[in-house]
Amino acid sequence: MNISEIIITCISLLMLIPTIASMTKFDQWWVRGFDFPRIQISFLIVIVLSFAIITYSFKEFWHFIIIGFLFISLIYQSIRIFPYTIYSKKQVLAFQEKDSKGTISILVSNVLTPNRSSGKLIVHVLKNQPDMLLTLETDHYWENELKVLEADYPYTVKIPKDNFYGMHLYSKLKLEEIEVKYIIENDIPSIHGYVRLDNGKKIKIHCLHPKPPSPTENDTSTNRDAELLFVGRNVKKDQESVLLFGDLNDVAWSRTTQLFQKLSGLMDPRIGRGFFNTFHTGYALFRWPLDHVFHTNDFTLIEITRLTSIDSDHFPMFIKLNYEPRAEIMQDEPEEADGDEKEWADEKIKNGNPKNTEV
Repeated sequence: MNISEIIITCISLLMLIPTIASMTKFDQWWVRGFDFPRIQISFLIVIVLSFAIITYSFKEFWHFIIIGFLFISLIYQSIRIFPYTIYSKKQVLAFQEKDSKGTISILVSNVLTPNRSSGKLIVHVLKNQPDMLLTLETDHYWENELKVLEADYPYTVKIPKDNFYGMHLYSKLKLEEIEVKYIIENDIPSIHGYVRLDNGKKIKIHCLHPKPPSPTENDTSTNRDAELLFVGRNVKKDQESVLLFGDLNDVAWSRTTQLFQKLSGLMDPRIGRGFFNTFHTGYALFRWPLDHVFHTNDFTLIEITRLTSIDSDHFPMFIKLNYEPRAEIMQDEPEEADGDEKEWADEKIKNGNPKNTEV
């Protein structure tokens, strides 16, 4: 074995770690961290695989083994991210009619608490005129800055916090039965209730921003997973229309988010349309989708776009949907969770020790 083979073999073995780690159910932050950069990991595997093919003589059986494992790893990563490419079948249909009183538009923006570029967010709001604006990481400074919007957004829910988990909801549409809950952690709020569309339809809403698994936040993903799965398990998709949106601090293709979809039956309008990577604004090569909008299958999509930076570490997301009950017979819901998946979800929720029985 020459020096070039030793080097490429060591690098190849290192490139297998992210795939092996992300296939496990361990919830340590450094393990779950491999769920995020699947696009980047796939790109690196392609590079390493190319160098391995060039370097190896293929006179040794283990050359084929290394190449084979790299191929398997690439296929696994590609399968996880493929649904979020334009080559996949769209999960949510495009809205076909011109006029409707069942539309609802939402702008979600994690502002980054120390950020002072409130004017840039206000410009986005004035330009896009969302029916609902959800801001995350907002403190008293941001609350004061956004008061200029309240003439157009008379329905508000304000939870200013200095811990990077403040949350503010502004709505042109009437909000009803709103409750602020602290599902898992005492300092991490979420908003639940109903919004009334112009056509009179009552829509259940959930606004979330759980803590991510990271060395500076939570050592494990237990609390994040528990909050997301708890809400997913409580969604009454067969009884009411539902919108869930926020910064979930998880990517669309993770085991947890996909299990959330199976439990809740909620749909992801990004499937078949693109990644819509919202984090991190400062690193073009290291971005992934952390900000989400999920909905029941009685909505179709009018517009979805990632807006320009407001100097936060997240890009804002804008989405416009149409309430369309006919879509239920045309759109396929996510497959339902099987027994093992439900058991795993129950275990994760139990470990999170939720303070509520339902949302």
